Amino acid sequence: MIALTPAEVARLVGGELTGDGAAITGKVTLDSRAVSPGDLFVAVAGERADGHDYLGAAAAAGAVAALCSRPDGALPCVVVPDPVVALGRLAAGVHARLTAGGLRTLAITGSSGKTSTKDLLGQVLGAAGPTVSPPGSYNNDIGLPLTVLDADESTRYLVLEMGSRGPGHIARLCRVARPQVGVVLNVGSAHLGEFGSPEGIAQAKGELVESLPEDGTAVLNADDPRVLGMASRTPARVLTTGTGADADVRAAGVSLDGAARAAFTLVAAGEEHPVALQVVGRHQVANALSAAGAALAAGVGPAAIAAALSTAAPRSRWRMEVERRADGVTVVNDAYNANPESMRAALAALAGLAGERRIAVLGAMAELGPDAAAEHERLGRDAIASGVDLLVAVGADAVGIADGASAAGGRAGEESVHVPDRAAARELLSGVLRPGDVVLVKASRSYGLEVLAADLLTAGDRRTEGLA
Repeated sequence: MIALTPAEVARLVGGELTGDGAAITGKVTLDSRAVSPGDLFVAVAGERADGHDYLGAAAAAGAVAALCSRPDGALPCVVVPDPVVALGRLAAGVHARLTAGGLRTLAITGSSGKTSTKDLLGQVLGAAGPTVSPPGSYNNDIGLPLTVLDADESTRYLVLEMGSRGPGHIARLCRVARPQVGVVLNVGSAHLGEFGSPEGIAQAKGELVESLPEDGTAVLNADDPRVLGMASRTPARVLTTGTGADADVRAAGVSLDGAARAAFTLVAAGEEHPVALQVVGRHQVANALSAAGAALAAGVGPAAIAAALSTAAPRSRWRMEVERRADGVTVVNDAYNANPESMRAALAALAGLAGERRIAVLGAMAELGPDAAAEHERLGRDAIASGVDLLVAVGADAVGIADGASAAGGRAGEESVHVPDRAAARELLSGVLRPGDVVLVKASRSYGLEVLAADLLTAGDRRTEGLA
């Protein structure tokens, strides 16, 4: 973060400063355990803990000030009614200063693929200049301001991920950090329960392009009609991406290797350059094209974009993480989150991975609203159609997946199994996995199947030790 005095923080957020302290020269953090000397500690009252209870610990660790709703004598405090709102105001003030100094801000939204695309774009821009693009999904009213505040005067590019759980959310994030480049990936079924319809989702995602300046660029996925329809909602220039011949940035000659990594020719700005992705799944081609379009809008040339995409590695946890056990079993941990579109993309990636048998371990998809039962049954059908040798549906909310698989011809107990929880899934898999198997683990984040994926890898270590 840029250096600020506690008094400057108070002015930016409209708070009252109690006490006086040294300049904030470190980072901004909500975790007292992560505080380092020179940091600003933000005390947020959460469901499990209240940051105000840790002001003393933050001071002992070297924090020079705190942003909080009630003062404490341990260190100077900027007192505000709501520290989360104040965090956004602080980020907005810092962002305005950095933008005036030449910072380029790029933002990404969509129903799925946001973090993967952000990671690709961050690495492409990182090859061109100092870039802030942290791993993980910092895409809400806390994470986005923290990302902004990681930038300083040396930062050339700032890459932001914007999530939405209702109308107005993205517009609010854009008021914290108005981007010059806005990327919309797709309109799917994620959070359909909150929005009510795909049209409601499209309306909310389009808030990003509505917030762009006239001299900005909206990067729109032309393969998604609802995304392409957002072109009329933005004052900015429109750059399209996709597989069609009319797309401004497109992929030609897409192929997959035995590790389900895509290679293609990037066609953009009148040039053609080969790309060989290091991330898994054909769906990553669309993500790479969106990243390429955004980088092109930021002034990076097509040749440099293609070269950087070909070296970009996975950066965020639990998103198509592919690890092979010593006994030859491959575990694909894609358990960070799930919706119908990302589930089908993961099943397609599983089908493209070389292996003896393909096993899909799937949990439920949350927040789908009244269509949840039908979507889970459809997922079971899709799993069987994708050619999996064994489908394991995990948890009470996933019973519809097993029902759909059975309806599609998956033999119960042989090709399709429902188990009540992670422990039962672990026990089942420990008895059936054999060298050469490829196991996909995926569910919505709230079901915690990343723990099962980690257990499967550990079980492989134990089995290997036993064989030795």
